[in-house]
Parts: sequence; structure tokens; C-alpha cells
Amino acid sequence: MLPERGPDGRTAAAGRTRRLVGTRTAWTAVGDGEFFCPSCGGDRNYQRLTGRRRFTVLGLPVLPRGVCAPTVECAACRGHFGTDVLDHPTTTRFSAMLRDAVHTVALAVLAAGGTCSRAALETAAAGVRAAGVEDCTEEQLAALVEALEADTGRFTGEPCAAGLSIELHEALDPLAPHLAGPGRESILLQGARIALADGPYTPAERDALATVGAALTICSDDVGRLLAAARTPS
Repeated sequence: MLPERGPDGRTAAAGRTRRLVGTRTAWTAVGDGEFFCPSCGGDRNYQRLTGRRRFTVLGLPVLPRGVCAPTVECAACRGHFGTDVLDHPTTTRFSAMLRDAVHTVALAVLAAGGTCSRAALETAAAGVRAAGVEDCTEEQLAALVEALEADTGRFTGEPCAAGLSIELHEALDPLAPHLAGPGRESILLQGARIALADGPYTPAERDALATVGAALTICSDDVGRLLAAARTPS
């Protein structure tokens, strides 16, 4: 006589065995915060958990079976994710990073030769406002560039100084991994439009834009292509 089987094809005896013995994970919260939940698709609270597995008999834990990898649990959907999910910035943090990046690029290009041009200042201010700094004005940008030049001892039109290059990398390096190619190119093209607002690129402006491209992990050939495309009227 064949053993009785359930809807899943397993024998009734096997089902009873699974109910008698098994494993259970006991989770302990060791931290919390806010993260971007890939399941919810937005910013959510989370708990960071550590877990210990135990072998169970009749639902009672009897023997340790080792520890689980640290896990992040979403407070909203209760989904569990690897801790690398915390490397992705929240939408709030990402917006702030983007604003800082666009603002820093605008200052770098203006410092390379655009502060005397009203057109360059207007283009820069419009781009910074579009990135989220709604109260940015041409006068504010001009004052910041003047302060930057006084602090570093450099002059408008010089190649990108070491200090300014560091600032560009500090603003762009953390952002670049979280931007798709078109997003990284958009930031570079915004800088190019500022440089072109008062005429062709100067050597100092090209140098600054090359530094922007490198910080955004855009290869030099693509930087050259994008700068050439920006000069072509749409």
C-alpha cells in the first residue's frame, strides 16, 4: 500500500516530521535608522538585526545552529535585506548631495573665468535653483567665488587649483555611484553651459570641466564629446 501523499506530493509522514523538528531564528535589534527601502521604493525606518538559529523539537529550541548574517528589516513592509542596502542614500540625502554637487560645479566653472560675465552668472544661478537651492542669486554666487579666490590666493582664469579640485571630488565622488550615465552627464553639461554662456571655453574652464568629468567617472573621450556637443545649438 502506497503512503498517503498531500497536495504537494510529499507524504503525510514527512509533513508530520517537519512539524516535529525544524529550525527557528531568534532576532535581536542592535540599531535603527532611516534607509531607502528597495521593496517600498521610498524612505522608511529600519531595524538592524542579528540572529541566532536553533534546532527545534516540537517547536521548542534545543540546540544552537549558528548565527545569521546581520539583516536590515523595514519597519513598513517587514522585508529583510542585506546590510549593503544601507549604502544607498535616502531620497532626502540624495537630493542634498545633488544640490551640493551642482552648486560646487557652478562655483568651479565660474572661478575658472565667468564671474565678470552676467550671462554666466545667470546661467549658473538658474542651474543651482533648478537643483533645489531656490534662493540662489547671481550676487550670492559672485560673492562666493570672490571669497574662494581670496581664501586660496588664486585668480579667475587660472587652471583648477588643488583645493578646488578636492572640493569637486568631495562633492561628486559620493554621488557618482548612485547616478545613471545620463544623470552624471547632465551635471557636466550644466557646467559646460555656464562656461559657454559668455563665449568659447577658456583653457581654465576646460580644465575645471575635465576635473568634473573625472570626479563623475566619465571617461576623457566622453568628456570631450559632451563638451563639443554642448557647443552645438540645439
